[in-house]
Amino acid sequence: MVSKDITDIKIKLIETNSDFIIPEYQTEGAAGIDLRANINTPINSINILPGKWEKIKTGIAISIPEGFEGQIRPRSGIAYKNGVTVLNSPGTIDSDYRGEVMVILINHGTDNYEIKHGERIAQLVISPVIRASFTLVESLDFTIRNAKGFGSTGNK
Repeated sequence: MVSKDITDIKIKLIETNSDFIIPEYQTEGAAGIDLRANINTPINSINILPGKWEKIKTGIAISIPEGFEGQIRPRSGIAYKNGVTVLNSPGTIDSDYRGEVMVILINHGTDNYEIKHGERIAQLVISPVIRASFTLVESLDFTIRNAKGFGSTGNK
């Protein structure tokens, strides 16, 4: 059970790049902060070819309190305009991870997509975690749906 007031969660962060920008919420009602690309190449950009993906550094490492997780989600603008999204969406940052935050972006579009250093590439949402206990049983309770899956409920 989450024991902290979920409206006042403190996230510690360190920079892994000297010119990073501290993440912040862009609007009062925003659920997530924007993560920026930290690209240290001679041209300060990375091209993602159509159908390919790249692991992008963000320039920050964070400490998420126990009982919470970080969810890395796509930004709707680059997904809609360019077909670029987070491959393992939502990506999960566990509360015991202390390395640099990375984002796996995939290009579902038809054109190359150039990610520039400092570009906002994904969102980070902090969410409470519920940990379940699992019990081995002989059978599961019956439901009308039971084991039907993958389109079994129709498309209407």
